[in-house]
Amino acid sequence: MTAFNGLGMGLGNLARLSNAKTRSITPENFTGEKGKGGMATEGTGLAASGNLGQGWKISPSVIVPANTSFTMAEMDGPGVIQHIWLTCPVESWRHLILNIYWDDEETPSVRVPVGDFFCNGWCERSLVNSLPVSVNPANGFNSYWEMPFRQKAKIVMDNVSDHNHVLYYQIDYTLTEVPGDMAYFHAQWRRSNPLQYKDVHTIVDGIQGKGHYVGTYLAWQVNSNNWFGEGEVKFFMDGDGEFPTICGTGTEDYFGGAWNWDMNGQYVTYSTPFLGMHQHIKPDGLYKANQRFGMYRWHIMDPIRFEADLRVTVQALGWRSHGKYLPLQDDIASVAFWYQSEPHQAHPALPDAYGLEVI
Repeated sequence: MTAFNGLGMGLGNLARLSNAKTRSITPENFTGEKGKGGMATEGTGLAASGNLGQGWKISPSVIVPANTSFTMAEMDGPGVIQHIWLTCPVESWRHLILNIYWDDEETPSVRVPVGDFFCNGWCERSLVNSLPVSVNPANGFNSYWEMPFRQKAKIVMDNVSDHNHVLYYQIDYTLTEVPGDMAYFHAQWRRSNPLQYKDVHTIVDGIQGKGHYVGTYLAWQVNSNNWFGEGEVKFFMDGDGEFPTICGTGTEDYFGGAWNWDMNGQYVTYSTPFLGMHQHIKPDGLYKANQRFGMYRWHIMDPIRFEADLRVTVQALGWRSHGKYLPLQDDIASVAFWYQSEPHQAHPALPDAYGLEVI
């Protein structure tokens, strides 16, 4: 029987012993080395520690200066990242950009604003109670996506704003053998602001290689009145042309809801292990003029498998008079999550800080 490698954790294998080694990187142990945690003598907690001395929370966080990049972690493999926790100020959620590199690649496999990566693209607190992403009071961001690497992993946070931002984080990983059939984790952010009339929002395009698509997050601002979610989510894979292999029945249907999420004349939010419409921001009669929604769909039990290529789109479709569909011109940001074999295609360039911000 093959020895257990400590991966794919769950209640069914929690009792099994393995030779995997657990490590963790924080501002109290930047390298994750064994027996090297809590040794800092300088850091953001130095003043608060007073005369307590070394070992008393001297370096719990870092400051990421304006318009710079900070390397949060570098890990030699083989191994797997099993949990990421971080927190940072709300105003930084669109301007701190999370980048993850595998095996000395030149372009990141993950490049996403930190708020969107954790399903909080609108820069307003919203709790998430799902299997791979958990957001807890207040601003506690958690990722449980399993992220294997073979030679090396590097996590970099870009601050693309003109302000310094504080960042607390912990990256928990295991050093163990990685099976040959484990693919690499990827995530990509895109925005249509506003979506052009009769166009579709492209969630992801240009994926090449073999893999499986595992999740979608949408931050959607409705720029009109009435219902906005008649549009279909479509998956074009492995040479599909004008028409996709997978075509859904409506936006709220894709996220596991139905009939406009309408119960007794109100939108009803929900957050479940695999899908949710967890955020509904309402106009306040003053400066908040538009409805905004946050929605996630994790394809964990039903991954979208592709052999060579993948493109994913969503229509923005409402209603006009006389029962006719109305193509909408909304503000839509998305994150696509998937696993694939390397190499990957470079992500499209992100917009500048003004193009990223939420106003």
